[in-house]
Amino acid sequence: MTHMGDERVRVLFLLLLMPLPTVLGWGKEGHYVTCKIAQGYLSEDALFAVKQLLPDSAEGDLAAVCSWADEVRFNYHYRWSSALHYVDTPDFKCNYEYCRDCHDSSKHKHRCVTGGIYNYTMQLKTAEAGPSSELNYNLTEALLFLSHFVGDVHQPLHVGFLGDLGGNSITVRWYRRKTNLHHVWDTMIIQSALKTFYDSNLSIMIQAIQRNITDNWSNDVSIWEHCAHNSTACPDRYASESISLACKFAYKNATPGSTLEDGYFLSRLPIVEKRLAQGGVRLAAILNHIFASKTRIAQA
Repeated sequence: MTHMGDERVRVLFLLLLMPLPTVLGWGKEGHYVTCKIAQGYLSEDALFAVKQLLPDSAEGDLAAVCSWADEVRFNYHYRWSSALHYVDTPDFKCNYEYCRDCHDSSKHKHRCVTGGIYNYTMQLKTAEAGPSSELNYNLTEALLFLSHFVGDVHQPLHVGFLGDLGGNSITVRWYRRKTNLHHVWDTMIIQSALKTFYDSNLSIMIQAIQRNITDNWSNDVSIWEHCAHNSTACPDRYASESISLACKFAYKNATPGSTLEDGYFLSRLPIVEKRLAQGGVRLAAILNHIFASKTRIAQA
């Protein structure tokens, strides 16, 4: 464990044990899938570093705390982080630009999900500079925020339109249940898939996605992992993919008051599962890049 003696970090660990409140991101299942896939693709050095940074409550499992960023955003001390879970784009333009779009509702620049990924990637990279650099950042929080935000940016409606708040203001019915379009993509598609195809067993769903990665998508993995100019992370690319998918699939045939049933579910599920896979593979690639130099996180 890194330098974690202060009271703020003890509060952090207690928060990890609190019940999960209502969340706005991939639902808890989606984030669990993303981080579980990622952990399976970590190099030996990255896995060592990640386990050193995880809180004891995680018991060495990144997936166990992958929803932490959603849990604490409702806590007074972490309300500042809410804007980092998404980025809004201009209505119907179906594209994303960092300089134009990455700001919060008060127009503070760099406060969006892509800005968060850049920031926490940079913080974790300071671990390579040696123990003295760790005093500047809470690397455990950096890991947990980064892992969560990489998942968020792969959910298409986390890069949705400003006018409908990424689908949050579009009321629809998911079969008989009244909900909103954002929640459909966060949670309902995954939960329906679990019940319909995976015997309500998240492990079976993860195994199916992993088989797709090694079989059907094996030729795509290196493309997913690659960032231009050998950058550690390329969240602008991930966000551009998401808004494109939001326009082609999430918003299409999902007008206010519409009922979304089998046709929507069965045609959108492959998109969701592929985005979960891409998020996991890319999170692993980012962490492998950060910890490629056999860095060992200093012990307290």
